[in-house]
Amino acid sequence: MSPRQLIIGVAVTAIAALTMVIFTRHEQKRVVQTEAASGYSRPVAPPPSGSTEQVTLYVAYDDPGILLPQNSVIPLSSGRQQRAEELLRALMDVYVAKSSPHPMGPGADIRNVYLVDPGLAVIDLNAAFANGHRSGILVEELTVTSLVETLTTNIPGITRVKILVDGKEQETLAGHADLSRFYEVSSVGDVLSQMRSQ
Repeated sequence: MSPRQLIIGVAVTAIAALTMVIFTRHEQKRVVQTEAASGYSRPVAPPPSGSTEQVTLYVAYDDPGILLPQNSVIPLSSGRQQRAEELLRALMDVYVAKSSPHPMGPGADIRNVYLVDPGLAVIDLNAAFANGHRSGILVEELTVTSLVETLTTNIPGITRVKILVDGKEQETLAGHADLSRFYEVSSVGDVLSQMRSQ
């Protein structure tokens, strides 16, 4: 190989490497701009195969520190487990809205709901739900009570609820609400009655 060919080969390689660096930086900037422009969007679930039904969502209101029933018409599947997930996702739609009475952190979502016989429901929250949740006894209790009441009011036969984060047991939601235990539906109902009487 002559020195001239060697110089040409090195120059071509250097130009190719420089072109790849420029292209990579351009693509990174484009991806960042696209993500920033779109903001966070929750994953799109497949549309339910069932018809729309009227349900009762128990919505937390931070300012007065209460839960209020809110009627909503949402599409629901015929399967019990899918219905449970769709109910809690409808509740999350209320909480992630800009005018939410009980705002959640960015990316907060329900991963899954598992209905285990007899009478046990397991709600699996994503990490963003727990990591972005505001800390405080009342605000955390409102969240847990809201999830449990919405689920058990609309899905009969559930007597206990367990809450996981990313499929794992976690001690607390954000420092206060105890997630290491099973929530007895009757006890949560008592808490809701106390909230209403205050």
